[in-house]
Amino acid sequence: MPERRNNFLNSLLSSQNSLIAVAVVITVLMMFIPLPKGLIDLAMVINIAFSLTILLTVIYTKRAADFTSFPQLILLVTLFGLAINVSSTRLILTGANAHGRMMDSQSEMVKSFANIATGNSELVGFIIFIIIIVVQVLVVTKGATRVSEVTARFTLDAMNNKMFDVQNEMNAGIISEEEASRKKALIRQEIDFYSAMDGASKFVSGNVKAGIFITALNLIGGFVTGMVIGGMPFQDALGSYAHLTIGDGLISQLPALMLSFATGILVTGGSSDELISEQLKKNFTVSGTVYMIVGAALVVMGLAFHNASAVVLIPIGALFIFAGWRIHGNMEKEEEKKKRAAAMGGSAAGAAGGKKAAGGDVSPVVDLPELSLDLGYTLVPLVDREKGAELLERVTRIRREEALDLGLVVPPIRIRDSMSIDPEEYTFKIRGIEVGRAKLKLGYYMCLNTGNVPKDRELAGEKTHDPAFGMEAVWIPEEKRVEAEKAGYAVIDPPTIIATHLTEIIKRHAADILTRQTVSSIINKIKESHPVIVDEVLSGEHKFSYGEIEAVLKNLLEEQVSIRNMVTILETMANFAPITKDPYFLTEKVRQALGAQICLQYTDENKTLHVLRLSQGLSQKILEHRVEQPGQKPYVAFDPVDGRSYINAMSASIAAVRDRNFLPVVLCVDDVRQLVKSSTDREIPGLVVLSISEVMSAGGEIKVETLGDIDVQ
Repeated sequence: MPERRNNFLNSLLSSQNSLIAVAVVITVLMMFIPLPKGLIDLAMVINIAFSLTILLTVIYTKRAADFTSFPQLILLVTLFGLAINVSSTRLILTGANAHGRMMDSQSEMVKSFANIATGNSELVGFIIFIIIIVVQVLVVTKGATRVSEVTARFTLDAMNNKMFDVQNEMNAGIISEEEASRKKALIRQEIDFYSAMDGASKFVSGNVKAGIFITALNLIGGFVTGMVIGGMPFQDALGSYAHLTIGDGLISQLPALMLSFATGILVTGGSSDELISEQLKKNFTVSGTVYMIVGAALVVMGLAFHNASAVVLIPIGALFIFAGWRIHGNMEKEEEKKKRAAAMGGSAAGAAGGKKAAGGDVSPVVDLPELSLDLGYTLVPLVDREKGAELLERVTRIRREEALDLGLVVPPIRIRDSMSIDPEEYTFKIRGIEVGRAKLKLGYYMCLNTGNVPKDRELAGEKTHDPAFGMEAVWIPEEKRVEAEKAGYAVIDPPTIIATHLTEIIKRHAADILTRQTVSSIINKIKESHPVIVDEVLSGEHKFSYGEIEAVLKNLLEEQVSIRNMVTILETMANFAPITKDPYFLTEKVRQALGAQICLQYTDENKTLHVLRLSQGLSQKILEHRVEQPGQKPYVAFDPVDGRSYINAMSASIAAVRDRNFLPVVLCVDDVRQLVKSSTDREIPGLVVLSISEVMSAGGEIKVETLGDIDVQ
């Protein structure tokens, strides 16, 4: 049964597409093939009905851009109306061959419209017809065409600003990425619609002009044809063809007038999400006093004129006064409701939190963005889409990449200009605290010598340092970019400099970015697919708080260990919960469970881990100087002489490994891994320290090559 229903729907959709194609072909053929009057009458009725349907659909459309098919409809209906006009004109001109039965061979719709307009006088009919044409050409069609042109131009000019505002809202966290994509799609839809309407309105004006031209030819051609071919007397030919021409002109211009009217309503409607009836109701009920004044004026006019007009003026004036009185009463009721609601809200607020502070419009909590990028005013063009800037897209891409790399969903980054920093500077802040700052030179490129540039090809320029990694670099103007690339420099443009710097800052400060609210969101997401482990961690006998889970995750992120594998992290914490809830002990156990993931970060292309082993004597010495206090990370308390010897030994061994172009990785026993890491953070930042258990849990796929031992003499 469902298959039959799907087949029926598919065939229905297919038949609808075929119907449109057939209608287009028939419309074109109508201009060349003579049609009987019955078919012409049917086509005229369809044209009027369809035009009226379009007009009413426009009235019930909230946003103009929602009627996406309107420009195409204008073209189709215009061509259909012209085809009918050509067919009816052919029928009128060939009616001269009827030899006295000319009126019997004509379209009934044409004759009906002619009788309504002319009555007993063709002159009156022509005057009415000309008035309608003038109104349509000079008022409706010309106005709609002009509004379409202006709207299309201003909509296109405002596109970049609208897109920029949406991107800023997303970066500021006001809207989600899905909402931003939806808003951008609506902006593009609006631009496409008004651009199409700018051209489609020309079809409407062209249709009116063509109708006038056809009407004139109809009258002249019919008059000549009737006298020459039909042998009709001058007065009979003039009367008959004038009568039919008026009817044919009116029936062709009526759908065109409705189409012009619909176009005018649509393009002047703006981008409001309210129906025109709702807008009119809101606009015309702002004050009842207006209606009272109008009603009083009408009553005074009725009393002053001393004729039969008073019968109309006084009742209508009284009706306006009554309407104004009702509107005024409704407004007073609404105002009273608002006051009562405000009073109730104020009482509730007072009961909950006491009196408001002075200046009650100030929130007790000042909004502080999680992450913010402040730009000096010289760097603002880097986020200007109109000038081809891509920094906003790069920032969004960074957030996605870090979510995949670290498993941490980075909060939206609010980008704003700042007058408190140098024009060429930018700063990156986490909850208002600056964590990165650098200077850029627009129109220049930063060139890094990665060791591939010969001495004789080095370029002169303003010396600087790469803000992300601290490498020495030089600024060169844009015209020397090709020369620098040929010389072997790594050439980096300003947007890439900021993007790379932000990426490194986020990695280094991932633990600072993580919050308990973020942990809650992560846990809720994991619960959708692994409810058992989440219940065990949060509701079991040895349940963890969000703060305890956060502490473990922060410890992992401090050493740039991805927390994407949350299931393994939570399972490990649940396994050791009966033993202890110490976050540093749990962190080590979680690291061991993630051994393969951690070790693969530091292996070469052959999955070989090149390590420096910590000697047994040094490991024992570190354990002897271990200091542990409740609630604090364990640390090593060497005396100054031993501490300096320890750091010198570590630094010398690491320098030797770097000289051999290996990434320095220190391998030690489980008990001292955390102590080695914490004791070297200040002097040797970024040092990778692994435990033997982590390497063993990685399995046999990872090979270990020992480059040397670290010991203190």
